Amino acid sequence: MTHLTRRDFTLGLAGAIVLTAAGCAAPDSGGGKPAAQPGANIPDKPTKPANLTILDVAGNLQLTQTMIDEFVQKNPDTIAKVTYSKAPAPELAGKIKAQQDANQVQIQVVLTGTDGLAAGIAKSLWVKTTDYTAKLPDLGKIYQDPAAKMQELAQNQGIAVVYYPSGPLYEYNGKAVTDPPTSPQALLDWAKAHPNRFQYADPANSGPGRTLLMGLPYLLGDSNPKDPDKGWDKTWAYLKDLGQYVPYYASGTTETMKNLASGSVDMIASTTGWYINPRALKTVPAEMKVGHFDNMTWVTDAQYVCIPNGVDTDTLAAVFALVRWMLTPEQQAKAYDKAYFYPGPAVKGVTLSMAPKESQDVVAQYGVPEFDQWIDKFPKQPSLPADKQVAAFDKWNREIGAGKKKS
Repeated sequence: MTHLTRRDFTLGLAGAIVLTAAGCAAPDSGGGKPAAQPGANIPDKPTKPANLTILDVAGNLQLTQTMIDEFVQKNPDTIAKVTYSKAPAPELAGKIKAQQDANQVQIQVVLTGTDGLAAGIAKSLWVKTTDYTAKLPDLGKIYQDPAAKMQELAQNQGIAVVYYPSGPLYEYNGKAVTDPPTSPQALLDWAKAHPNRFQYADPANSGPGRTLLMGLPYLLGDSNPKDPDKGWDKTWAYLKDLGQYVPYYASGTTETMKNLASGSVDMIASTTGWYINPRALKTVPAEMKVGHFDNMTWVTDAQYVCIPNGVDTDTLAAVFALVRWMLTPEQQAKAYDKAYFYPGPAVKGVTLSMAPKESQDVVAQYGVPEFDQWIDKFPKQPSLPADKQVAAFDKWNREIGAGKKKS
């Protein structure tokens, strides 16, 4: 599979739009059945096999489609057919909201990162998992600790199915960068001495861009790394200085990778997965190198299964059965994939030795043994919650990106 741009989105959340059934007929699931009511009794299996449409706005199918396909193959009495579709994350909330407003929910499962998750939370689009806890594993017990913290960001409106400590890392051409930076100040000094040779993408559209943005407050010793409005004085000042030497802010991570591969730039923001996967896919030359800053803090990331409000009882039964399957260690091992989200598994006790041979071969050839050491060595903090991410992206757009983004 090709590497998808998983962070092409703009949240644009003006405020929560609370959906209510007061004075309205019960919404239709799209299949002629009434929507399940919150807390309804959900059977272990549907009365007839469900047809699911799964919308991926995060490139998540690279990690999970083999899990889903095997479940469908082995459980034809639960799911008859799956139709996959993909869309940019900015389209997600509007698409789901339109279907719900028309009482015709035709997308039963959404695979999304924190971007689409947050957009849906703000518009109250997602089924609350707390209404159906009996149909899910005890998430607090099965997740790795950092994945459990990412699950908290879902506010019980999504289920984390993959996780990784994202960054901030940087990727570079070793022939051009002979003294890789070990601190943000060293990066700024290098960029000043080599103008237009360092680049990162719009944080609202890029995992590496976002982890750089959210990781800098820890590196720079800002007063409150969790408050981009009042606690990031050093970060905003630093990004303004750095911006003098950035050629332009790319629209997404893939563009920065192509620029590095072509020699247009010599160093870019990166993450574990973005370093390994494009090299394995030959998008980026294998000889490109990766580095980290001393005393870094990992900004963690996850991707989620979200279920739109409006699906019927049988559909919920099928989706919960699928999610339970996806969260077993045997299926989680497939999340190693081609290291797109390295490591990938969200649950405890899943090692690379359990992964398919193809995944093991990719990590052996293109992986970085030091990644596991860095993951163990440095502390981890979850991404900012939805409202704080929106505030950070808005301020970045106004004060940093304005006039320097390429359309």
